[in-house]
Amino acid sequence: MVNFSKKQDIKMLRFSITVLTAFTGGLVFTALHTPIPWLLGPMAAVLIGARFGKIHYYWPTYIRDTGLIIVGYSIGLSFTKEALMQITAKLPSMLIMTVLLVCFCAGIAWVVSKLTGVDYPTVLTGSIPGGLSQMIIFAEEMKGIDITTVTFLQVARLMMIIFFVPFLIFGPLFKNTAIEPTSDLVVKTIQTSGPLFSTIVLFAVICVLCAFLAKKFKFPTPYLLGPILGTAIASISGFHGPALTSPILDVSQFMIGGYIGLLLKPEKLEHKAKIITLALLSGLLMIIGSVGLGLVLVHYYHITPSTSLLSLAPGGMDQMAILAHEVHADLSMVTGYQLFRLFFIYFAVPPLLRLFFKVGNRKTRKAA
Repeated sequence: MVNFSKKQDIKMLRFSITVLTAFTGGLVFTALHTPIPWLLGPMAAVLIGARFGKIHYYWPTYIRDTGLIIVGYSIGLSFTKEALMQITAKLPSMLIMTVLLVCFCAGIAWVVSKLTGVDYPTVLTGSIPGGLSQMIIFAEEMKGIDITTVTFLQVARLMMIIFFVPFLIFGPLFKNTAIEPTSDLVVKTIQTSGPLFSTIVLFAVICVLCAFLAKKFKFPTPYLLGPILGTAIASISGFHGPALTSPILDVSQFMIGGYIGLLLKPEKLEHKAKIITLALLSGLLMIIGSVGLGLVLVHYYHITPSTSLLSLAPGGMDQMAILAHEVHADLSMVTGYQLFRLFFIYFAVPPLLRLFFKVGNRKTRKAA
């Protein structure tokens, strides 16, 4: 009993130090006026503190999950009947753009593999965009793939995109031509179908229940996808939830940012310089490719550049949705494209990779 109590006290101390570090990062990034400071700030501060501090940082998964549920609810509010019809009409372009992006990333992986000498299956698995957890599970199942390298490549790509895309989005190239004032946006979204408190409770129950159902049925990122689907169905059915205020969204970003900062563990890598260079190079090329495909989307649909880039950016759906909310991009379109790619990578990519690697192994054996 004493041992258990002592372990709990140590864990609480580690968590308190991690929270303090993350909060300091948020304050510093806010003072520097960086984009989404309460996501990037905690992430950067925890990453640095965990690497160079003597304390083993700790961030419970349930805090990250709570943040994802909040973000999922906010995203789900943007799904109306009109938004659903718009997404359905764009399904062909979603498929084309997703396939092009995956093929582009496969090409980058081949070039990087040749330049660095790291085997192609490992680099390819680490370069598939937007499927971090699925690709790590896939790497565990496949023989000959370096799981540590795959994990680092996936997390490093995600970190690069989360850091660089906000600066692109807030830069002059991707400025929206007509940004809706925040106050107007909030007024339009807050259209509750009943008393405020009871509506909040109703949507809280829906989000939590859908998150656990999504986890039970093994959906990708269940604590984000479940609340999105639950809130979207409720909104399309005529129930309108209240929009979240900026402080609540900041808290949700803080919950997610602290967790992401702990994911990257470069000390576990062999050949650190080579792998880090590989990750930075492939991440940069992926961003450039996303910008190029985004410009095609702008020309075809006449949407804002920020909406197109966030729709195609090979990063996490939650981070892209947070950015879309910040710059008043078309949230339903961004989420629609990100969701489509997520499901495509979750269901279609692993079987295709297995087939590809199996054919490649047969050719190698014949050549030998």
